[in-house]
Amino acid sequence: MKTRIAAVQMVSGPDIAQNLRDAGRLIAEAAADGAQLVALPEYFPLISANETDKVRAREREGAGPLQDFLREAAVRHRVWLVGGSIPLEAGTPDKVRNSCLVFDADGRSVARYDKIHLFGFQRGTEQYNESQTIEAGAGVAAFDSPFGRIGLSICYDLRFPELYRAMGTVDLLVVPAAFTFTTGQAHWELLLRARAVENLCYVLASAQGGMHPSGRKTWGDSMLVDPWGTVLKRLPAGPGVVAGEIDPARIADLRASLPALQHRVL
Repeated sequence: MKTRIAAVQMVSGPDIAQNLRDAGRLIAEAAADGAQLVALPEYFPLISANETDKVRAREREGAGPLQDFLREAAVRHRVWLVGGSIPLEAGTPDKVRNSCLVFDADGRSVARYDKIHLFGFQRGTEQYNESQTIEAGAGVAAFDSPFGRIGLSICYDLRFPELYRAMGTVDLLVVPAAFTFTTGQAHWELLLRARAVENLCYVLASAQGGMHPSGRKTWGDSMLVDPWGTVLKRLPAGPGVVAGEIDPARIADLRASLPALQHRVL
């Protein structure tokens, strides 16, 4: 049976309450359109010029207003909600884990993934170093759902295909992201389509997309890619929802005609 899924695209700022209102409105829009699974972007509750703001907003797993929001939104709209990423407690008081939590339609926490690969980039005056405020996670996250087996990754992880291989066989990869405009323009679509083709699965990418109050510019282009690497739906920039269907029969047909996953040697 086909399943309708949706990616939420945002342009988050420093006001957490406003970001949650925006996210809630877009989740409602996706659910009203029939989505059974909705994914939020990386850093959906907070993007600030001060990178330490997320440390002050961090929560202990299982308690806090950001997790309450995700849980309540999943229940209210009867969707499986992939919560982009939120800051959770790390091993040191000056850092966070950049964590993706998944809640089912009954509000149960069914999966957690902490971003493993921490983004670093410098070109001219543009500079990012996530390791200053983020503690890397360890381990992969893939879980079973009514819609098939789902693998989780976050943004910069997209550049590391071995992470996805370690998940085993999945039907859907969800990639919340906040790709920079510079790197997104060059590589975002290329990498998403490659991960879909390599794993013969659907890829749902939920991104930040626009000019943020902090001055940061993100690429956006949230999209749904099918197992053949075809972009089914996309949203170039600005807040909104990208929705489409995943089809288990399409996956099975392609894997039968091109059994690359069975031909793996390494």
